[in-house]
Amino acid sequence: MTASGLSREQQEQLRRKRFDTLHKHVVAQHLRNGFQGRWTRRDWAHTSVFATMAALVGAIVPGLDQMPGDKAIGQAQYASFALPLPKLSANQSVHADGKVVIRREKGQSVDQLLEQLQLSRNDARALRRFAEVRDRLNALRTGDSVAFEFVKGTLRGVTFPQADGSTLAYAFAGKTLKRDTIAADVDRRLVVLSGQVGDSLIDSAHEQGLNDEQIRTLTDEIFKYDVDIDQDVASTDRFSAVVERTFRNGELVDTSPVLAATLTTGNTLHSGYRFEQNGKAEYFTADGRPLKKEFIRTPIPYARLSSRFGGRRHPVLGVMRMHKGLDYAAGTGTPIMAAGDARVVSAGRNGGYGNAVVLDHGRGITTLYGHMSRIARIRPGQRVEQGTVIGYVGSTGLSTGPHLHYEFRVNGVHRNPLTVTKNAPAPLQGAQLQSFLAYAAGSLQKIRSVEDVIYVDKSPAARQLQQQLQDTKAGRKPTVASKAPTIKVASR
Repeated sequence: MTASGLSREQQEQLRRKRFDTLHKHVVAQHLRNGFQGRWTRRDWAHTSVFATMAALVGAIVPGLDQMPGDKAIGQAQYASFALPLPKLSANQSVHADGKVVIRREKGQSVDQLLEQLQLSRNDARALRRFAEVRDRLNALRTGDSVAFEFVKGTLRGVTFPQADGSTLAYAFAGKTLKRDTIAADVDRRLVVLSGQVGDSLIDSAHEQGLNDEQIRTLTDEIFKYDVDIDQDVASTDRFSAVVERTFRNGELVDTSPVLAATLTTGNTLHSGYRFEQNGKAEYFTADGRPLKKEFIRTPIPYARLSSRFGGRRHPVLGVMRMHKGLDYAAGTGTPIMAAGDARVVSAGRNGGYGNAVVLDHGRGITTLYGHMSRIARIRPGQRVEQGTVIGYVGSTGLSTGPHLHYEFRVNGVHRNPLTVTKNAPAPLQGAQLQSFLAYAAGSLQKIRSVEDVIYVDKSPAARQLQQQLQDTKAGRKPTVASKAPTIKVASR
């Protein structure tokens, strides 16, 4: 027996079993058929491919949680660094040649205003040196502007715009100060604003550059006596207005009242010219008669004529009855104006007229205004001027809807307001007429440079005014007509 407790024969048997076990052929169930326990070159190639793929996946997957979101894809990444600016010496400025204009803001001190300039120490010292400039800066109000002029980066002057358009300029020359006032560049131009009426005279006039006051002059001072803007004017009719525009330093600062105007209705030309008489500006016709007539054509601007003068079936009573006036349809509350200068006869309830006003214009002429919603602050015996608001459109009394019933009576007899003959105002005379006709000829020539206005009246007076236009155009002194013509318009 050996020291291990096994006999020599038993040890030999164990050795043989170990050898047989180590050299025994094993067939793997999960491997392909024919595998003999050894790897072929193909096995090693496949293994290398799989190992390489595993290594790549292992390197990529841990970084997926660091991928940017969808919004960040394609965006560049930037980094900002604060770099120190180079220091300026006392003689250096951040400004190049030219002017720097600064406006004083609300609550801003002069020191805060000057900080915007980033002046050099020398420039800042120059501003403090001159008390007059310093006082001007302190006097700046909110919204005022001041201009600083730099030459080769050095402050050389300060300018202050004045209310009248002039400029107060200060120039620095070492330790001396030069002061100068530069007058405003004022340019006055006569312009013609012209256009087609279209859907609305007011809208078209606005589009051509006329302001509200100028449009009111056209409708309420020049054309209202002879033209019903709502009834007589077609969309194809044309208008023109001569105004003077004032430009100061290239900026439009003022526009004059309408100096002359024309309006065509069909083939008829209506015109008006502004002219001063005894220190008062009025509008006149081409023959020198005041446009302001004794009565305006319609007491309501822009109203629709809904019922004319004459026999008709009464809309409320249903019987044939004489309609002794005109009806103007308008919205409730529309102002009603006195047709002429007058004395108030009555103002109150008046039977089927509802709330009504009666005015006495003298010489046996009276007018009535009925169906008002309310009456203005007028009383019997009071004097009212033409155009004064005496009441507002309504539907009181025998009425089917809001409108104005307007009557015109001569010695108690009802007359058609549209056809009744009214006294023409007296024309200008003598030197005033001569001066006016020369002025009117020039204004009409200005309009003719834009509009196709010609004469169809071949009377001696018309030829005389035509001659005036030619004289004015040629620079000659215009001749004067003894009687000016009626002017019409026709297409060429």
